[in-house]
Amino acid sequence: MSPDLVTSSGLPRSAAEINAQIRALWSHPQVPLSREQRAEYERLCAELARVQRGGAAAA
Repeated sequence: MSPDLVTSSGLPRSAAEINAQIRALWSHPQVPLSREQRAEYERLCAELARVQRGGAAAA
């Protein structure tokens, strides 16, 4: 499992944790994301989808 998908305790991150990171990307709804922020947003959305499907379950 990728280190990005786990917490410091070794457990998969929760959907709430991932959602908090997604929300933190925007300082204001009218401010567009930079290219780097957009890439991070897409990575977080993919991670969230895996968690919601159960694909990041602890072994």
